[in-house]
Order: sequence, then structure tokens, then C-alpha cells
Amino acid sequence: MTEAEWQANIERFLREWPGLSQFCTQNGWIDDATIRYEIQALTEREAIVAVWFTEILMEGSGCVADRRECFGKLRLKCDGRALSAEPV
Repeated sequence: MTEAEWQANIERFLREWPGLSQFCTQNGWIDDATIRYEIQALTEREAIVAVWFTEILMEGSGCVADRRECFGKLRLKCDGRALSAEPV
């Protein structure tokens, strides 16, 4: 897979993968608009990716109580077009 293909697949994967929430600090919601990543290592079938996003924390009244910056590191594996991930 080329680097451009990796980037397109990573962006889609991070927005859809429910496992990204394991990097939340307070069981809040991930603000999808803030997801950003950096490819730190890349081979044809594997990528090490650092991920940052903002976690939105809500009050019981439904108001935003706080926002927290979160970070995680993933090993993404590609088997054809399907990606899988595990924390590093």
C-alpha cells in the first residue's frame, strides 16, 4: 500500500473505529473534528501512528463541562483493504 493509500485508510479508520475511545481520560466523547495523527513508521502492511484528539466532557444537564486533549499510539495492520489496530 502506498503512503497516500495509507493516509486515506487511516483517516477513515480513526473516525469509525470504536477502540479509539480507550484513550479518553474521563469516559467522554471524541470530537471527530479534532482527530489528527502522525505516521511514525510505515511498511507495506503495518503503520505505527500517534493519534491526538479532544475529549468532550458533559455535565448532567447536557452542557459541555470541559474539553481534554488525549493522546494514543497505535499499530495498524493492513490485510488487503481492511485495517485492524492495537495500542502500542
